[in-house]
Amino acid sequence: MTIHKEGFKSIAIATLIFAFLNILSFFFISASAPIVSWIILVVTLGLLLFIISFFRIPNRQMTFGDSQVICPADGKVVVIEEITDEEYFNGKRLQVSIFMSPANVHVNRNPVSGEVVYSKYHKGKYLVAWHPKSSTENERHSVVIRQKNTEILVKQIAGALAKRIINYLKPGMQVKQNEELGFIKFGSRVDVLLPVGTQVNVQIGQMVKGGQTVLAVL
Repeated sequence: MTIHKEGFKSIAIATLIFAFLNILSFFFISASAPIVSWIILVVTLGLLLFIISFFRIPNRQMTFGDSQVICPADGKVVVIEEITDEEYFNGKRLQVSIFMSPANVHVNRNPVSGEVVYSKYHKGKYLVAWHPKSSTENERHSVVIRQKNTEILVKQIAGALAKRIINYLKPGMQVKQNEELGFIKFGSRVDVLLPVGTQVNVQIGQMVKGGQTVLAVL
């Protein structure tokens, strides 16, 4: 397991806060109220370990396949439905949405190899990630990857806690399946828009792993 580069600053700040609070606790509380001092140590250590684990990148055997769409994120499948996309396709698409809790790995990966033909950031609200309107009203970043004659849109969506979306893709880039697409800090969701009629390989409520679980077959 490694730590994602996006976490270095957050972990450094959390470590400084942990050290500062426990130094104060040691000098001003431990003598008169040792139990309180121990509680502060345990709680702040737990929070520090949570921050570190949030930015983890576990060692994982990736799944590859030209005809396969691989899950771009860890989490739980919360939506599989036909929608009308008004951002890029201006037509019907099959949407599969993955909700990421704060405990999930939060690196996002390319579901297919191909050329990036669209990449756009949208300001927006911070509705909870499972809200039906979060796909169109929340802060989000959409990218479209073209593989041969098929285009797939991946939408990183901020939630009530996630207020920073990082995306590494720009139009014209050639990307490979399972390489990093971006990162969302502290819980959110990712939508994948597929051609109508695509064979979906997951079910509502299923827990999936980014870079490993086959989302659909083209």
